[in-house]
Amino acid sequence: MSVTDGAAAPRQRTLFGHPLGLTYLFTTEMAERFSYYGMRAILILYLTNVVLLQPIAGDVVGYASMKHLFETLFNGGQPLGVQPLSSIIYGNYTAFVYLTPFFGGMIADRWLGQRYSVIVGGVIMAVGEFALMKPELLFVGLLMLILGNGFFKPNISTQVGNLYQPGDARIDRAYSIFYVGINVGAFFSPLICGSLAEDPAIGYKWGFFAAGVGMVIGLLVYMFALRTLPKDRIARLQSKTEEKKPLTGADWKAVVALILLCFPTTLFWAVYEQQGNTISLWAEQFTDRRLIPGVVNWEIPVTWFQSFNPFMIFAFTPLVVMFWARLAARGKEPTTVTKMAQGNFLLALSYVVMMVAAYFTGEGGHASWLWLLGFFVLITLGELYVSPIGLALVARVAPPQILSAMMGLWFITSFTGNLLQGYVGSYFSRMDKVHFFLLCAGLALAASVITWLFNRPLKSTLEVKPTQPMPPAVEPQL
Repeated sequence: MSVTDGAAAPRQRTLFGHPLGLTYLFTTEMAERFSYYGMRAILILYLTNVVLLQPIAGDVVGYASMKHLFETLFNGGQPLGVQPLSSIIYGNYTAFVYLTPFFGGMIADRWLGQRYSVIVGGVIMAVGEFALMKPELLFVGLLMLILGNGFFKPNISTQVGNLYQPGDARIDRAYSIFYVGINVGAFFSPLICGSLAEDPAIGYKWGFFAAGVGMVIGLLVYMFALRTLPKDRIARLQSKTEEKKPLTGADWKAVVALILLCFPTTLFWAVYEQQGNTISLWAEQFTDRRLIPGVVNWEIPVTWFQSFNPFMIFAFTPLVVMFWARLAARGKEPTTVTKMAQGNFLLALSYVVMMVAAYFTGEGGHASWLWLLGFFVLITLGELYVSPIGLALVARVAPPQILSAMMGLWFITSFTGNLLQGYVGSYFSRMDKVHFFLLCAGLALAASVITWLFNRPLKSTLEVKPTQPMPPAVEPQL
Protein backbone atom coordinates (compact mmCIF):
# COMPACT_ATOMS: atom_id res chain seq x y z
CA MET A 1 0.00 0.00 0.00
CA SER A 2 1.34 3.41 -0.93
CA VAL A 3 2.05 5.64 1.98
CA THR A 4 0.76 8.64 0.06
CA ASP A 5 -2.41 7.08 -1.26
CA GLY A 6 -3.07 4.46 1.37
CA ALA A 7 -6.39 5.60 2.72
CA ALA A 8 -8.85 6.93 0.20
CA ALA A 9 -10.86 8.26 3.11
CA PRO A 10 -10.09 8.22 6.79
CA ARG A 11 -12.01 5.68 8.80
CA GLN A 12 -14.73 7.14 11.01
CA ARG A 13 -13.81 5.27 14.18
CA THR A 14 -13.65 7.62 17.14
CA LEU A 15 -12.24 7.65 20.65
CA PHE A 16 -13.57 10.08 23.27
CA GLY A 17 -15.46 11.91 20.55
CA HIS A 18 -12.45 12.46 18.25
CA PRO A 19 -11.14 10.55 15.22
CA LEU A 20 -9.01 7.58 16.21
CA GLY A 21 -6.13 9.08 14.22
CA LEU A 22 -5.81 11.84 16.84
CA THR A 23 -4.85 9.24 19.44
CA TYR A 24 -2.09 7.91 17.21
CA LEU A 25 -0.81 11.40 16.35
CA PHE A 26 -0.91 12.30 20.06
CA THR A 27 1.20 9.24 20.90
CA THR A 28 3.59 9.85 17.99
CA GLU A 29 4.19 13.46 19.01
CA MET A 30 4.57 12.52 22.67
CA ALA A 31 7.29 10.02 21.76
CA GLU A 32 9.04 12.48 19.42
CA ARG A 33 8.99 15.25 22.04
CA PHE A 34 10.30 12.73 24.60
CA SER A 35 13.20 12.17 22.23
CA TYR A 36 13.82 15.88 21.58
CA TYR A 37 13.58 17.16 25.14
CA GLY A 38 15.43 14.19 26.56
CA MET A 39 18.32 14.89 24.23
CA ARG A 40 18.14 18.64 24.87
CA ALA A 41 18.21 18.16 28.65
CA ILE A 42 21.62 16.47 28.50
CA LEU A 43 23.20 18.19 25.49
CA ILE A 44 24.83 21.16 27.23
CA LEU A 45 26.19 18.90 29.99
CA TYR A 46 27.46 16.44 27.39
CA LEU A 47 29.27 19.24 25.56
CA THR A 48 30.91 20.84 28.60
CA ASN A 49 31.72 17.68 30.54
CA VAL A 50 32.66 15.20 27.82
CA VAL A 51 32.76 15.84 24.13
CA LEU A 52 34.56 19.21 23.93
CA LEU A 53 37.29 18.29 26.41
CA GLN A 54 40.70 17.27 25.15
CA PRO A 55 41.71 14.74 23.93
CA ILE A 56 38.18 13.69 22.90
CA ALA A 57 37.48 16.98 21.07
CA GLY A 58 40.29 16.34 18.62
CA ASP A 59 38.60 13.15 17.45
CA VAL A 60 35.21 14.76 16.77
CA VAL A 61 34.46 14.81 13.04
CA GLY A 62 34.49 18.41 11.82
CA TYR A 63 35.54 19.83 15.21
CA ALA A 64 38.41 22.01 13.95
CA SER A 65 36.34 23.50 11.13
CA MET A 66 33.29 24.19 13.29
CA LYS A 67 35.38 25.68 16.09
CA HIS A 68 37.14 27.98 13.64
CA LEU A 69 33.80 29.01 12.10
CA PHE A 70 32.18 29.83 15.44
CA GLU A 71 35.25 31.71 16.67
CA THR A 72 35.24 33.77 13.49
CA LEU A 73 31.52 34.53 13.61
CA PHE A 74 31.01 35.03 17.33
CA ASN A 75 34.36 35.94 18.88
CA GLY A 76 36.33 37.97 16.33
CA GLY A 77 38.56 35.02 15.48
CA GLN A 78 39.77 34.66 19.08
CA PRO A 79 39.82 31.23 20.77
CA LEU A 80 36.68 30.13 22.59
CA GLY A 81 36.77 28.18 25.84
CA VAL A 82 34.76 25.02 26.41
CA GLN A 83 31.71 26.72 27.95
CA PRO A 84 31.37 29.57 25.42
CA LEU A 85 31.84 27.14 22.54
CA SER A 86 29.32 24.74 24.08
CA SER A 87 26.79 27.56 24.37
CA ILE A 88 27.21 28.60 20.74
CA ILE A 89 26.90 24.99 19.52
CA TYR A 90 23.79 24.53 21.67
CA GLY A 91 22.30 27.82 20.46
CA ASN A 92 22.90 27.04 16.79
CA TYR A 93 21.42 23.58 17.16
CA THR A 94 18.23 24.82 18.84
CA ALA A 95 18.04 27.65 16.29
CA PHE A 96 18.27 25.55 13.15
CA VAL A 97 15.78 23.05 14.59
CA TYR A 98 13.21 25.85 14.18
CA LEU A 99 14.40 26.93 10.72
CA THR A 100 14.28 23.66 8.79
CA PRO A 101 10.52 23.02 9.34
CA PHE A 102 9.82 26.01 7.08
CA PHE A 103 11.56 24.23 4.20
CA GLY A 104 10.35 20.77 5.24
CA GLY A 105 6.77 21.92 4.90
CA MET A 106 7.45 23.26 1.40
CA ILE A 107 9.09 20.00 0.32
CA ALA A 108 6.16 17.99 1.67
CA ASP A 109 3.59 20.18 -0.10
CA ARG A 110 5.33 20.13 -3.46
CA TRP A 111 7.02 16.75 -3.74
CA LEU A 112 7.26 14.30 -0.86
CA GLY A 113 3.86 14.48 0.82
CA GLN A 114 3.14 14.73 4.53
CA ARG A 115 3.16 11.01 5.25
CA TYR A 116 6.49 10.22 3.65
CA SER A 117 7.95 13.40 5.21
CA VAL A 118 7.03 12.30 8.73
CA ILE A 119 8.51 8.84 8.15
CA VAL A 120 11.70 10.19 6.57
CA GLY A 121 12.08 12.74 9.36
CA GLY A 122 11.51 10.17 12.08
CA VAL A 123 14.10 7.78 10.64
CA ILE A 124 16.71 10.54 10.27
CA MET A 125 16.13 11.77 13.83
CA ALA A 126 16.35 8.28 15.31
CA VAL A 127 19.67 7.69 13.54
CA GLY A 128 20.85 11.10 14.73
CA GLU A 129 20.08 10.25 18.37
CA PHE A 130 21.98 6.98 18.10
CA ALA A 131 24.89 8.76 16.38
CA LEU A 132 25.26 11.02 19.44
CA MET A 133 26.18 7.97 21.48
CA LYS A 134 29.61 8.28 19.84
CA PRO A 135 31.32 11.58 20.80
CA GLU A 136 33.18 11.55 17.49
CA LEU A 137 29.84 11.88 15.65
CA LEU A 138 28.59 14.92 17.57
CA PHE A 139 28.11 17.24 14.59
CA VAL A 140 26.85 14.40 12.38
CA GLY A 141 24.18 13.56 14.95
CA LEU A 142 23.14 17.20 15.45
CA LEU A 143 22.90 17.77 11.71
CA MET A 144 20.69 14.71 11.29
CA LEU A 145 18.41 15.88 14.10
CA ILE A 146 18.09 19.32 12.50
CA LEU A 147 17.25 17.87 9.07
CA GLY A 148 14.93 15.19 10.45
CA ASN A 149 12.99 17.68 12.53
CA GLY A 150 12.52 19.80 9.42
CA PHE A 151 10.64 16.96 7.75
CA PHE A 152 8.81 15.78 10.86
CA LYS A 153 7.57 18.80 12.85
CA PRO A 154 5.44 20.74 10.33
CA ASN A 155 3.86 17.68 8.79
CA ILE A 156 2.79 15.88 11.96
CA SER A 157 1.05 19.05 13.21
CA THR A 158 -0.72 19.65 9.90
CA GLN A 159 -2.25 16.18 9.93
CA VAL A 160 -4.10 16.94 13.18
CA GLY A 161 -6.11 19.62 11.39
CA ASN A 162 -6.63 17.39 8.37
CA LEU A 163 -8.56 14.90 10.52
CA TYR A 164 -11.46 17.35 10.70
CA GLN A 165 -13.74 18.98 8.15
CA PRO A 166 -13.67 22.78 7.80
CA GLY A 167 -15.77 24.42 10.50
CA ASP A 168 -15.63 21.42 12.86
CA ALA A 169 -15.69 22.92 16.37
CA ARG A 170 -13.66 19.99 17.72
CA ILE A 171 -10.44 21.12 16.02
CA ASP A 172 -9.40 23.54 18.79
CA ARG A 173 -9.88 20.85 21.42
CA ALA A 174 -7.96 18.44 19.19
CA TYR A 175 -4.91 20.71 19.17
CA SER A 176 -5.21 21.10 22.93
CA ILE A 177 -5.13 17.31 23.30
CA PHE A 178 -2.21 17.17 20.89
CA TYR A 179 -0.25 19.70 22.97
CA VAL A 180 -0.87 17.63 26.10
CA GLY A 181 1.18 14.93 24.39
CA ILE A 182 3.98 17.43 23.88
CA ASN A 183 4.01 18.29 27.57
CA VAL A 184 3.84 14.68 28.72
CA GLY A 185 6.85 13.83 26.59
CA ALA A 186 8.71 16.95 27.72
CA PHE A 187 8.02 16.17 31.40
CA PHE A 188 9.17 12.55 31.48
CA SER A 189 12.15 12.77 29.12
CA PRO A 190 14.55 14.67 31.45
CA LEU A 191 13.62 12.30 34.27
CA ILE A 192 14.47 9.20 32.20
CA CYS A 193 17.15 10.31 29.73
CA GLY A 194 18.70 12.69 32.25
CA SER A 195 18.86 10.08 35.01
CA LEU A 196 20.62 7.64 32.70
CA ALA A 197 23.08 10.28 31.52
CA GLU A 198 23.98 11.54 35.00
CA ASP A 199 24.55 8.07 36.45
CA PRO A 200 28.34 7.48 36.28
CA ALA A 201 27.74 3.75 35.95
CA ILE A 202 25.58 4.27 32.84
CA GLY A 203 26.67 7.46 31.08
CA TYR A 204 25.52 10.00 28.53
CA LYS A 205 25.43 7.60 25.60
CA TRP A 206 22.59 5.65 27.17
CA GLY A 207 20.66 8.87 27.69
CA PHE A 208 20.88 9.46 23.94
CA PHE A 209 20.02 5.81 23.37
CA ALA A 210 16.81 6.23 25.39
CA ALA A 211 15.97 9.33 23.33
CA GLY A 212 16.54 7.34 20.14
CA VAL A 213 14.31 4.51 21.36
CA GLY A 214 11.59 7.07 22.06
CA MET A 215 11.82 8.27 18.47
CA VAL A 216 11.66 4.73 17.11
CA ILE A 217 8.54 4.01 19.18
CA GLY A 218 6.90 7.16 17.86
CA LEU A 219 7.77 6.19 14.29
CA LEU A 220 6.32 2.70 14.68
CA VAL A 221 3.11 4.11 16.17
CA TYR A 222 2.80 6.53 13.25
CA MET A 223 3.28 3.83 10.62
CA PHE A 224 0.63 1.71 12.33
CA ALA A 225 -1.67 4.76 12.30
CA LEU A 226 -1.48 5.42 8.54
CA ARG A 227 -4.78 3.67 7.85
CA THR A 228 -6.58 6.14 10.15
CA LEU A 229 -5.11 9.32 8.63
CA PRO A 230 -6.39 11.46 5.73
CA LYS A 231 -4.79 11.95 2.35
CA ASP A 232 -1.88 14.35 1.92
CA ARG A 233 -2.42 18.01 1.08
CA ILE A 234 -6.16 17.97 1.82
CA ALA A 235 -6.02 21.25 3.75
CA ARG A 236 -4.15 23.00 0.94
CA LEU A 237 -6.70 21.84 -1.61
CA GLN A 238 -9.58 23.01 0.56
CA SER A 239 -8.11 26.52 0.83
CA LYS A 240 -7.21 26.78 -2.86
CA THR A 241 -9.96 29.30 -3.62
CA GLU A 242 -8.90 31.54 -0.72
CA GLU A 243 -5.34 31.66 -1.94
CA LYS A 244 -6.42 33.46 -5.12
CA LYS A 245 -7.85 36.47 -3.27
CA PRO A 246 -5.54 39.53 -3.25
CA LEU A 247 -4.49 41.09 0.03
CA THR A 248 -6.43 44.17 1.11
CA GLY A 249 -5.07 47.26 2.84
CA ALA A 250 -6.26 45.89 6.19
CA ASP A 251 -4.48 42.60 5.44
CA TRP A 252 -1.21 44.42 4.83
CA LYS A 253 -1.58 46.34 8.09
CA ALA A 254 -1.97 43.04 9.94
CA VAL A 255 1.12 41.62 8.20
CA VAL A 256 3.22 44.67 9.13
CA ALA A 257 1.97 44.54 12.73
CA LEU A 258 2.95 40.88 13.10
CA ILE A 259 6.37 41.55 11.57
CA LEU A 260 6.97 44.35 14.08
CA LEU A 261 6.12 42.02 16.97
CA CYS A 262 8.71 39.53 15.70
CA PHE A 263 11.55 41.76 16.95
CA PRO A 264 10.73 41.73 20.70
CA THR A 265 9.66 38.09 20.41
CA THR A 266 13.16 37.26 19.20
CA LEU A 267 14.54 38.80 22.41
CA PHE A 268 12.03 36.76 24.42
CA TRP A 269 13.33 33.47 22.99
CA ALA A 270 16.97 34.55 23.38
CA VAL A 271 16.42 34.87 27.13
CA TYR A 272 13.80 32.17 27.65
CA GLU A 273 15.90 29.43 26.03
CA GLN A 274 18.75 29.99 28.50
CA GLN A 275 16.94 27.54 30.77
CA GLY A 276 18.28 24.62 28.74
CA ASN A 277 21.73 26.17 28.47
CA THR A 278 23.20 28.39 31.19
CA ILE A 279 20.47 27.66 33.75
CA SER A 280 21.33 23.98 33.45
CA LEU A 281 24.99 24.83 34.09
CA TRP A 282 23.97 26.95 37.08
CA ALA A 283 22.03 23.96 38.45
CA GLU A 284 25.08 21.75 37.99
CA GLN A 285 27.84 24.06 39.24
CA PHE A 286 26.31 26.64 41.58
CA THR A 287 23.25 25.03 43.16
CA ASP A 288 22.83 23.14 46.42
CA ARG A 289 20.58 20.41 45.08
CA ARG A 290 19.99 18.63 48.41
CA LEU A 291 16.25 18.28 48.87
CA ILE A 292 16.27 19.39 52.53
CA PRO A 293 19.88 20.08 53.65
CA GLY A 294 20.70 18.27 56.87
CA VAL A 295 17.46 16.30 56.83
CA VAL A 296 17.04 14.78 53.36
CA ASN A 297 20.41 15.04 51.63
CA TRP A 298 19.33 13.32 48.43
CA GLU A 299 20.36 15.55 45.51
CA ILE A 300 17.98 16.46 42.73
CA PRO A 301 19.62 15.43 39.42
CA VAL A 302 20.60 18.42 37.28
CA THR A 303 18.49 17.34 34.33
CA TRP A 304 15.34 17.00 36.44
CA PHE A 305 15.08 20.77 36.62
CA GLN A 306 14.17 20.67 32.92
CA SER A 307 10.93 18.92 33.94
CA PHE A 308 9.83 21.85 36.12
CA ASN A 309 8.61 23.93 33.17
CA PRO A 310 6.28 21.39 31.49
CA PHE A 311 4.88 20.37 34.89
CA MET A 312 4.12 23.99 35.74
CA ILE A 313 2.43 24.46 32.37
CA PHE A 314 -0.04 21.75 33.42
CA ALA A 315 -0.54 23.40 36.79
CA PHE A 316 -0.71 27.07 35.80
CA THR A 317 -2.56 27.11 32.48
CA PRO A 318 -6.07 26.56 33.96
CA LEU A 319 -5.36 29.22 36.60
CA VAL A 320 -4.20 31.75 34.01
CA VAL A 321 -7.24 31.05 31.82
CA MET A 322 -9.57 31.49 34.82
CA PHE A 323 -7.81 34.75 35.76
CA TRP A 324 -8.26 36.15 32.25
CA ALA A 325 -11.89 34.99 32.18
CA ARG A 326 -12.63 36.88 35.38
CA LEU A 327 -10.96 40.01 34.05
CA ALA A 328 -12.95 39.66 30.83
CA ALA A 329 -16.21 39.37 32.78
CA ARG A 330 -15.38 42.70 34.43
CA GLY A 331 -14.29 44.25 31.14
CA LYS A 332 -10.69 44.53 32.29
CA GLU A 333 -8.92 41.80 30.33
CA PRO A 334 -5.65 43.18 28.88
CA THR A 335 -5.18 43.41 25.13
CA THR A 336 -3.19 40.68 23.42
CA VAL A 337 -0.14 42.92 22.98
CA THR A 338 -0.35 44.01 26.64
CA LYS A 339 -0.40 40.38 27.73
CA MET A 340 2.74 39.75 25.69
CA ALA A 341 4.43 42.79 27.26
CA GLN A 342 3.49 41.46 30.71
CA GLY A 343 4.89 38.05 29.78
CA ASN A 344 8.22 39.58 28.85
CA PHE A 345 8.22 41.47 32.13
CA LEU A 346 7.65 38.23 34.04
CA LEU A 347 10.56 36.76 32.11
CA ALA A 348 12.72 39.68 33.24
CA LEU A 349 11.64 39.09 36.86
CA SER A 350 12.67 35.43 36.63
CA TYR A 351 16.25 36.52 35.90
CA VAL A 352 16.10 39.09 38.67
CA VAL A 353 15.50 36.10 40.96
CA MET A 354 18.63 34.45 39.58
CA MET A 355 20.57 37.69 39.93
CA VAL A 356 19.58 37.92 43.60
CA ALA A 357 20.52 34.26 44.10
CA ALA A 358 23.95 34.88 42.57
CA TYR A 359 24.42 38.05 44.66
CA PHE A 360 23.70 36.38 48.01
CA THR A 361 25.58 33.20 47.09
CA GLY A 362 28.84 34.95 46.28
CA GLU A 363 31.70 33.68 44.18
CA GLY A 364 32.12 29.93 44.43
CA GLY A 365 29.04 29.41 46.62
CA HIS A 366 26.04 27.21 46.09
CA ALA A 367 22.53 28.64 46.11
CA SER A 368 19.51 26.71 47.32
CA TRP A 369 17.57 24.90 44.60
CA LEU A 370 14.52 26.85 45.77
CA TRP A 371 15.85 29.86 43.86
CA LEU A 372 15.51 27.78 40.69
CA LEU A 373 12.00 26.81 41.72
CA GLY A 374 11.08 30.49 41.92
CA PHE A 375 12.80 31.11 38.59
CA PHE A 376 10.78 28.41 36.83
CA VAL A 377 7.52 29.67 38.33
CA LEU A 378 8.07 33.12 36.85
CA ILE A 379 9.48 31.99 33.51
CA THR A 380 6.56 29.58 32.98
CA LEU A 381 4.02 32.33 33.71
CA GLY A 382 5.92 34.55 31.29
CA GLU A 383 5.75 31.83 28.64
CA LEU A 384 1.99 31.45 29.06
CA TYR A 385 1.58 35.18 28.47
CA VAL A 386 3.71 35.17 25.29
CA SER A 387 4.00 31.86 23.44
CA PRO A 388 0.37 30.62 23.08
CA ILE A 389 -0.87 34.20 22.89
CA GLY A 390 1.46 34.95 19.98
CA LEU A 391 0.44 31.80 18.10
CA ALA A 392 -3.25 32.56 18.62
CA LEU A 393 -2.66 36.14 17.45
CA VAL A 394 -1.08 34.99 14.19
CA ALA A 395 -3.85 32.46 13.57
CA ARG A 396 -6.49 35.10 14.28
CA VAL A 397 -5.31 38.13 12.30
CA ALA A 398 -2.98 36.84 9.56
CA PRO A 399 -4.65 36.91 6.12
CA PRO A 400 -5.89 33.38 5.28
CA GLN A 401 -4.18 33.54 1.88
CA ILE A 402 -0.75 33.61 3.57
CA LEU A 403 -1.52 32.11 6.98
CA SER A 404 1.05 29.32 6.65
CA ALA A 405 3.75 31.75 5.56
CA MET A 406 2.99 34.09 8.48
CA MET A 407 3.02 31.17 10.91
CA GLY A 408 6.37 30.13 9.45
CA LEU A 409 7.64 33.68 9.88
CA TRP A 410 6.52 33.65 13.51
CA PHE A 411 8.47 30.45 14.11
CA ILE A 412 11.52 32.11 12.56
CA THR A 413 11.65 34.22 15.74
CA SER A 414 12.63 31.00 17.53
CA PHE A 415 15.46 30.59 15.02
CA THR A 416 16.84 34.12 15.43
CA GLY A 417 16.18 34.05 19.17
CA ASN A 418 18.11 30.83 19.67
CA LEU A 419 21.04 32.13 17.64
CA LEU A 420 21.16 35.11 19.98
CA GLN A 421 20.64 32.80 22.95
CA GLY A 422 23.80 30.85 22.15
CA TYR A 423 25.84 34.04 21.78
CA VAL A 424 24.53 35.54 25.03
CA GLY A 425 25.08 32.25 26.86
CA SER A 426 28.72 32.20 25.76
CA TYR A 427 29.35 34.94 28.34
CA PHE A 428 28.19 32.80 31.26
CA SER A 429 31.74 31.76 32.16
CA ARG A 430 33.28 35.09 31.11
CA MET A 431 31.10 37.38 33.23
CA ASP A 432 30.28 37.71 36.89
CA LYS A 433 27.09 35.72 37.39
CA VAL A 434 25.22 38.70 38.86
CA HIS A 435 26.06 40.73 35.76
CA PHE A 436 25.19 37.86 33.44
CA PHE A 437 21.72 37.44 34.89
CA LEU A 438 21.32 41.21 34.88
CA LEU A 439 22.09 41.14 31.15
CA CYS A 440 19.37 38.52 30.59
CA ALA A 441 16.88 40.48 32.68
CA GLY A 442 17.74 43.63 30.71
CA LEU A 443 17.09 41.94 27.36
CA ALA A 444 13.73 40.65 28.60
CA LEU A 445 12.83 44.07 29.96
CA ALA A 446 13.73 45.63 26.61
CA ALA A 447 11.39 43.15 24.91
CA SER A 448 8.64 44.09 27.37
CA VAL A 449 9.03 47.81 26.78
CA ILE A 450 9.17 47.48 22.98
CA THR A 451 6.07 45.27 22.98
CA TRP A 452 4.21 47.68 25.28
CA LEU A 453 5.10 50.63 23.03
CA PHE A 454 3.51 48.75 20.13
CA ASN A 455 0.21 48.39 21.99
CA ARG A 456 -1.42 51.69 21.09
CA PRO A 457 -0.44 51.92 17.39
CA LEU A 458 -1.22 48.24 16.74
CA LYS A 459 -4.35 47.93 18.88
CA SER A 460 -6.89 48.67 16.16
CA THR A 461 -5.17 46.28 13.75
CA LEU A 462 -4.60 43.33 16.07
CA GLU A 463 -7.41 43.42 18.58
CA VAL A 464 -10.38 41.43 17.42
CA LYS A 465 -12.57 39.39 19.69
CA PRO A 466 -11.26 35.82 19.94
CA THR A 467 -13.78 33.12 19.15
CA GLN A 468 -12.09 30.44 21.23
CA PRO A 469 -10.33 30.46 24.62
CA MET A 470 -6.65 29.69 24.90
CA PRO A 471 -5.94 25.94 24.80
CA PRO A 472 -5.48 24.35 28.26
CA ALA A 473 -1.98 23.18 27.40
CA VAL A 474 0.83 24.55 25.28
CA GLU A 475 4.19 23.39 24.13
CA PRO A 476 7.04 24.36 26.54
CA GLN A 477 9.31 25.46 23.73
CA LEU A 478 7.97 26.19 20.26
